[in-house]
Amino acid sequence: MGWNNPIGGKTALGLCAGLACIVTDPVNAGEFELRGFVAPELRLFTETPSSSRQQDETLSIAGEITAQYLWDGNDQSFVFTPFVRLDQHDGERSHWDIREARYAYYGDDWDFRVGFDKVFWGVTEAVHLVDVVNQTDLIEDPIKQEVKLGQPMMRLRAVRSFGTLEAFFFPYFRERTFPGREGRPATDIPVERDLTRYESSAEEWHPDFAARYANTFGDFDLGLSYFQGTARDPILQPALDGGGNLVLAPFYPQMKQASLDLQATIGAWLYKLEGFGRRELGDDYAAVTGGIEYTFYGAFGSDGDLGTVVEYAYDTRGMNQRNPYQDDAFVALRWSANDIATTSMLGGAVIDTETGALGFRFRGERRFATDYRLSIEAYFFADVPRRDPVYNIADDDYVQIRIARFF
Repeated sequence: MGWNNPIGGKTALGLCAGLACIVTDPVNAGEFELRGFVAPELRLFTETPSSSRQQDETLSIAGEITAQYLWDGNDQSFVFTPFVRLDQHDGERSHWDIREARYAYYGDDWDFRVGFDKVFWGVTEAVHLVDVVNQTDLIEDPIKQEVKLGQPMMRLRAVRSFGTLEAFFFPYFRERTFPGREGRPATDIPVERDLTRYESSAEEWHPDFAARYANTFGDFDLGLSYFQGTARDPILQPALDGGGNLVLAPFYPQMKQASLDLQATIGAWLYKLEGFGRRELGDDYAAVTGGIEYTFYGAFGSDGDLGTVVEYAYDTRGMNQRNPYQDDAFVALRWSANDIATTSMLGGAVIDTETGALGFRFRGERRFATDYRLSIEAYFFADVPRRDPVYNIADDDYVQIRIARFF
């Protein structure tokens, strides 16, 4: 429905659908948009927990709102996105975060952003090795680790005929989130963030820098990146807390990393590769992952598409806790129904070729009614030996059911 609303003493015209609103100011050429979601969630764990403080199920509810204002002919904008979750058992999972709070100015062939923002680098499905800008929100996405915290940054991007150049400055580092003693999935020995240490004496205020070049050459999309600063993935070291209990203390070293991500789209085939070389604590090492994807369009005579994914990941460090994909293969099937409900499913398995450990994952989504989306995720482990990096969470198989109400 249409409505009038005063903004800065001027008359604005707006349109609302449900709770989402777009307000336009015809005098100042400004536009305001509000959107978000509320999502109750249930996690059911199928294995007996390793600690008596942990439960077989947990209920939680999450919410996120994005407010965006554009003005000056859309050349300037401000975006604010807070996120919050309340969890039934885990006090650490009950948390809030500013995912975005950034100002942006857009020129003809360049733009500048400052504030809390998100940046994603990478092309593969199973693991994103080169994605090192934003910190992982581990309590939100403990297995795939794709949900990120907002990162304070300044970002300058220029689009030229020879490609896109980006420069980043990060004035402040954000620690990784970890589940509490009641949380699952979690390591058998709890992580104590109060004992966090840094290689740099500046600790979380160490200035970090990054640069990136990206371009398309025919069928190939290329990205070259460099990062220098505090490593986002901590080393977890044994320590004793104030009560004399054994815990894991995060240690964040300094690192220099050069990385590449490459994707080629040739007909129904998709070829992917990403990897990095890193120097850290006086050592040099590298990791790489790549694979292929083939899509059967109109599979089985339907409107849907069936994609097959095969990937492999290797890390020169061998078996290590910071990257469990040290010698692993990933196979998966992806289904997109291309229907009005945007039904999609992805199911796959990770096989550690060194230890024989197996990990299975599934995710399915479907919209119903107008503003609701049902998603189901499941993660299971099998034949995981004690020496495998995922042994600590091998008893935390779970199914997650989430119903999100968007507005």
